[in-house]
Amino acid sequence: MAARALMFQGTGSDVGKSLIVAGLARALTLRGLKVLPFKPQNMSNNAAVTAEGGEIGRAQALQALAARVPPSVHMNPVLLKPQSDVGAQIVVQGRVFANADAARYQHVKQQLMAHVLDGFGRLRAEADIVLVEGAGSPAEINLRAGDIANMGFARAAGVPVVLIGDIDRGGVIASLVGTRAVIDPADAAMIVGFVVNRFRGDPALFEGGMVEIARRTGWPAFGLVPHFPDARKLPAEDALGLTRKDGARASGGRVRIAVPILPHVSNFDDLDPLDAEPDVELVRVWPGSALPGDADLVLLLGSKATLSDLAVLRAAGFDIDIAAHLRRGGHVLGLCGGYQMLGRTVADPNGIEGEASAADGLGLLDVTTVLSGEKTLRAVGGHSADGVPLCGYEMHMGVTEGPDSARPFAVLDGGRPEGATAPDGRVAGTYLHGLFTDDAQRAAWLARLGGQAAGLDYERQVEDTLDAFAAHLEAHLALDEMLSLAR
Repeated sequence: MAARALMFQGTGSDVGKSLIVAGLARALTLRGLKVLPFKPQNMSNNAAVTAEGGEIGRAQALQALAARVPPSVHMNPVLLKPQSDVGAQIVVQGRVFANADAARYQHVKQQLMAHVLDGFGRLRAEADIVLVEGAGSPAEINLRAGDIANMGFARAAGVPVVLIGDIDRGGVIASLVGTRAVIDPADAAMIVGFVVNRFRGDPALFEGGMVEIARRTGWPAFGLVPHFPDARKLPAEDALGLTRKDGARASGGRVRIAVPILPHVSNFDDLDPLDAEPDVELVRVWPGSALPGDADLVLLLGSKATLSDLAVLRAAGFDIDIAAHLRRGGHVLGLCGGYQMLGRTVADPNGIEGEASAADGLGLLDVTTVLSGEKTLRAVGGHSADGVPLCGYEMHMGVTEGPDSARPFAVLDGGRPEGATAPDGRVAGTYLHGLFTDDAQRAAWLARLGGQAAGLDYERQVEDTLDAFAAHLEAHLALDEMLSLAR
């Protein structure tokens, strides 16, 4: 018997769809149901590796964790990874399918609905309930033709929809009522109710607002969800989450880590465990500002467009700031694309990221990178060069090698050397993501930089936060009523 399903769409991006689905997944799992998350199409450079050796959006990996099931490529059959302002890499069922600009994708996506429905069908055969997350907003009616992410999927699969609005950004009444006004009546008929998210203050002050939304839309209200401050302890879905953590926390951390934020930054959840450490002051720096002169570590994150971001890094003067940082005795660590930038050259002879091109790197590691069409996707374990155990995952396109590879950053299980380190040990690069999620590695890095880890079990913190958020949703949503409408 096929599982029931319920879809959660939003009045816009970043209204909290991903976290609400994660919280509901945990709440229903705690009720004894087998829950599987699903997102037909995601656009994010924050991705995770699955057990099958594929990749999905990081938000779906978090939702799988919330449901206490292994992440699967079928949970996010179409993943778009932006490589430029107008183009993206298309990942289908975990594997690179094509590159396309926005206009071409509108034609390509019509052939992707079959993959979407296949993935959904596989999950539905294994679960009690499938929680589906939309993308963007159904009010983007200019994209409705051929849609596979919102109402196009909901109608093709016969899945009822709950619409989420975010009161924290303002205009929630207009956004919910306006969505009802602009979408096709047949699409509106798929919506069985609405939720208002991230409310601050006395809920009694918005009772009239909830009534008015219901009156003007004809949809019942399923609840007003108060702001949940600990949501910051869970990984954000996309780069909008970076702006919510602008700058550093209040001064007091003994270890200052500066992170240049470049346009195509990827896998930025590598920062989350550092954010959780009281002894760390994490400073995110956008182009237009200088890297702080008193940083202990400059951390270069991954990139979906290494050559493009390298050019931005130089144009922003970050290369000059990094050179000065090293003269002052600081450390530099590059992760994935950041590792590639640290080398002597980065070449893209086959136009993987755009036009075929090459550029000089920062020259801080004696290695060179050649980008290739084959993507490495795997979970790994091993130990860093100082003998501290580590675990993480690789997700990259390219081969990096050279003399500094003789001093590997890590030795992985099976004896495979990985990454590179400069002769003085103050510059290092690695393809490993999830490095700081490993409590032992994070503690070793903080000690190396003159700080001390708080003894935090990061993965336990995420689990506890999911439990608390599930309880929060149980208290503020008409969950039984929503479940009764799933089909």
